[in-house]
Amino acid sequence: MTTVQRAGVRPAEAGDAPELVRLRALMFSAMSGTDSDCAGPWQAAAEQVLRERLAEPDARRTLQAYVVDDPERPGRLASCAVGTLEERLPAPGHPDGRFGFVFNICTDPGHRRRGYARSCTEALIAWFDGRRATRVDLHATDSGEELYRSLGFAEHSWALSRQRLVAD
Repeated sequence: MTTVQRAGVRPAEAGDAPELVRLRALMFSAMSGTDSDCAGPWQAAAEQVLRERLAEPDARRTLQAYVVDDPERPGRLASCAVGTLEERLPAPGHPDGRFGFVFNICTDPGHRRRGYARSCTEALIAWFDGRRATRVDLHATDSGEELYRSLGFAEHSWALSRQRLVAD
């Protein structure tokens, strides 16, 4: 399956894992509204998962990321969009049972307002479309809501949710 390529956007590779984790930490800081350090054991675990899942053959891949390289600093990323494809039982309106979830869209503060997040997100949506996902969900921050709405995202009801408490 192919994805429409936008200028400057490329599929992430396993070697991008450390930078994807760095951007994910920036996203968590932005979501909390502080510059607090989000460092912790989650970072090594996330990097390992990204390395493994981005190395999978394209035909079997259920995690995908699109990135824009930092034009000023080789080896760094300016922006990313990361999501997963989930297979559920087929249902009315979802004949293949495929759903997408976008869980990480972030642009390094020095590169914002250049269209990088939009381009990465558009590439990720095209990837979901190519895999026949009938619905794509995400949780929006206030700063990202306008972008997501412009790409066709809208409210969707979630009846209930359960979160397992994790002890450190």
